[in-house]
Amino acid sequence: MKALVREGCSTTSRIQRSACRLAAVVRLRAQFQRVIVPRYAPAMTDDPETPIPDDKDWTWVLERPCPECEFVAGTPRPQIGAAIRSAVQGIIPALARADVRTRPAPAVWSPLEYGCHVRDVLEICGGRLDLMLASDGAVFPNWDQDSTAVEKRYWESDPREVATQLAAAAERMAARFDGVHDEEWDHVGHRSNGSRFTVETFGWYVLHDVVHHAHDVSG
Repeated sequence: MKALVREGCSTTSRIQRSACRLAAVVRLRAQFQRVIVPRYAPAMTDDPETPIPDDKDWTWVLERPCPECEFVAGTPRPQIGAAIRSAVQGIIPALARADVRTRPAPAVWSPLEYGCHVRDVLEICGGRLDLMLASDGAVFPNWDQDSTAVEKRYWESDPREVATQLAAAAERMAARFDGVHDEEWDHVGHRSNGSRFTVETFGWYVLHDVVHHAHDVSG
């Protein structure tokens, strides 16, 4: 550092040399600061606008293609786990982008918030799958995804931690489907609104959620 400061500061006047060295130090500090600037934008200091709750019943994707993400239900049973592992790779890279905290519109989640959401969806759905495998005809506990986003303050999360957590949640979910036995695929589970799933259709439903949100963050 001292050697760098001395370069170009060979003037004879002590005052001039001091001023030159001070200017050099300022320039070097600015250069170092540019190198170590955080990769991500800082977390929001104010609470963002709360998106309009998504109260649509997305079970229709089990019957017809999704026009937004082009998902088509019907993945063969042995391939559901692998498809989940593949689909989550459409989200994880977005968590390393410089704009990971940027919302495309005030009431639309950022890539970071979508990453948090999919992580939690996979954890919740993993528990629901366990219920179906343990008890044919299980009823799922309610879960409010919009309240969860606010309570956990998704927008303040560390993108690196979320990427790690999301990858782990996807692997656990995929492994669950990999381990389903032939006689368990027709086990049934119900949501409190009456929606009915078999283990197979539940796999398609979970897979669509990951694929759809990969599409959401792709832009």
